[in-house]
Amino acid sequence: MKRLLAIFAVLAMVLAACGGGDSDGGDTGGSGMVGDATAGEDVFAGTCVACHGADATGVEGLGKDLHNNEFVDGLNDDELVDFLKEGRPAGDPANEAGVDMPPKGGNPSLSDQDLYDVAAFLRTLN
Repeated sequence: MKRLLAIFAVLAMVLAACGGGDSDGGDTGGSGMVGDATAGEDVFAGTCVACHGADATGVEGLGKDLHNNEFVDGLNDDELVDFLKEGRPAGDPANEAGVDMPPKGGNPSLSDQDLYDVAAFLRTLN
C-alpha cells in the first residue's frame, strides 16, 4: 500500500510539473524564457531606435511602426525572438521597408534573454 501511495505521489508531482503553463499568461511558445519589459525598453533604446525611433513609431524608409503591429502580434515570444535573431533581408518579399533588418538589430552581443526582454517590451506597445 505504501508503495502504491509513493507511486501516486510521484505521478502527481510529474503531472503538476508538466501542466502549469505560464503563470503570467504570456505566450512564450514553449521555451520557458520570460522577458522583462523594462529591461527590454533599455535594450530597445540602445539598439532598435535607429530604425524604429525612440517612440517605436518607426523611421520613414528604415523601420516599421511597432505599435499594434500585426506581424509582432501574430508571433508568440519564441517566434518573435527567432525573427529578431535572423532579421529580414531587404530582398525578402515581406520586407516592406526595402532595407535590411540585421540579425539582432545589428547588435551581435545581444543574448537570448535580451531578445526576450525586447519581445516583452514590444508587447506593451499594443
